[in-house]
Amino acid sequence: MIKVATAKEMQHIDRVTIEKYGIPGTVLMERAGLSVVKRINEIFFNDHPLSSLGSSRRLSGGMNGGCCIKKIIVLAGGGNNGGDGFVIARILHNQERDVEVFMTSMPGKLKGDAKVNYNAAKKFGVKITPVRKVASGFSFLRKRDCLVVDAILGTGLSKEVRSPLSGLIKKLNRSSLPVISVDIPSGISSDTGEIMGCAVKSEYTVTFGLPKRGHLLYPGAEYTGKLFVEEIGFARSLLESEKIRVTLALRKDMIPLLPKRPEYSHKGTYGHVLLIAGSKGKTGAALMAAKACLKTGAGLVTIGIPETLVSTFQSRVTEEMILPLPDKGNGTFSIKSGDVILGFLKKRANVLAVGPGLSNDDEISKLVCRLISELKVPIVIDADGLNAISGKTAVLRKSRAPVILTPHAGEMARLLKQGAGCRGQRAETNEKQSTPEDIEQDRIGTALLFAKKTKSYLILKGVPTVTATPGGQVFINSTGNPGMATAGTGDVLTGMISALLAQKLSPRDAALLGVYLHGYVGDIAAEKKGRHSMVASDIINAIPLVFKTLKQR
Repeated sequence: MIKVATAKEMQHIDRVTIEKYGIPGTVLMERAGLSVVKRINEIFFNDHPLSSLGSSRRLSGGMNGGCCIKKIIVLAGGGNNGGDGFVIARILHNQERDVEVFMTSMPGKLKGDAKVNYNAAKKFGVKITPVRKVASGFSFLRKRDCLVVDAILGTGLSKEVRSPLSGLIKKLNRSSLPVISVDIPSGISSDTGEIMGCAVKSEYTVTFGLPKRGHLLYPGAEYTGKLFVEEIGFARSLLESEKIRVTLALRKDMIPLLPKRPEYSHKGTYGHVLLIAGSKGKTGAALMAAKACLKTGAGLVTIGIPETLVSTFQSRVTEEMILPLPDKGNGTFSIKSGDVILGFLKKRANVLAVGPGLSNDDEISKLVCRLISELKVPIVIDADGLNAISGKTAVLRKSRAPVILTPHAGEMARLLKQGAGCRGQRAETNEKQSTPEDIEQDRIGTALLFAKKTKSYLILKGVPTVTATPGGQVFINSTGNPGMATAGTGDVLTGMISALLAQKLSPRDAALLGVYLHGYVGDIAAEKKGRHSMVASDIINAIPLVFKTLKQR
């Protein structure tokens, strides 16, 4: 798995590389500039095939087949990002490219490695002009057939971009010129992906050592474009340090987690899931979760339903079994269901899933809290099961078995109701009730703090989905598409994760693999149905294709 760094973590890697390993900052800057030039030549001039470059990783996108670029404009800031820009300009100039640098600060303010490379670029004959000396309106961006290299602001940005830089960035975005950003698009928070006032919208971004959180979290991911991660000489031990707690989950990491299907086995080998779901008017959610559970490999699935809905369900199930449970006469569960559920789990099932189509009232809340407190098998909680513990998340710490929660941002905000004290670092100092917008501003921080405080596994669904563990790890998912924004896809995820738990995967691995497979299935379904017309049942029907596609070891 590839680690995903914060600005502070990357600064630490830089510092240790320079101070402990003795690699000068100018050498790192030179290698960074060379790697960007390599990508420019590949993408825009077709000089080198991507397949010949074994030292770098491309995390998204592909090549554009070249284009008619006649001039390269480098926008260089006053820090190390600008220093990278001077290196890029010098190398391109030496390759006889038509290149010109426009600075966003005065040369006299440059320091350290940036100053060294500014002086070197000048000696090589690179044309460098401070932006403040350029005519108003940034006329140099009116040219056509130009490529712009964004080396204005780096990963250390901590405050909003203001004039005159904001004016330059807005003009650049309106210019329709292709842009390749150095390290991260200027104006994007490398830790949260937020737009800090305004930001450069790039077609390509070349970063160094590790991807940053802001490359993968929205809206930063959209501004990043196609992301390349380049190796410039950092020690492997630094890049793989356990102190970096966020990881990007990729296909190669998921393949080893796929459950095996031994020749000598039977349905009991693959576990039995009890799904507590459904209510009057919400029977579809339960059926979709159950079907997804079976198609993901669970040996047996029993749907626990309100007893007054038995006839409704019985006519629609085939492979699934039905467990009628006491209800209140209106198609919703009674608190009396608890005894039957716990007895069934003790004798027959090894995983419990709760929530799809459950409905929401005080008895449901008491039922879910009791199950969490008393059960001894892993539990997956989604939808109305999450709403049932809204403001009562202290119950999660009482659980004697692993708990996996799968909220979207709205459900997450409700979980944090009544000052649960688990908001992300940005929101933690704000006493007002969390909103979905607050959650989106710090998805990683919110998920991490909640999982640690409640000792649960939290899957915060969204773009991208992040999974946090009680031990303080966070995983960013790399699959999925907008076509999955449709009713029922969350129920499908609940069924898939439950099936993986039933097949004896650890809670962490079941959560990671379930989320990855869910997004991958969605990608396959989108190819077949298109993103606009996709529905949850299309995802269920595509589940077998994922297991055929992913080569099992």
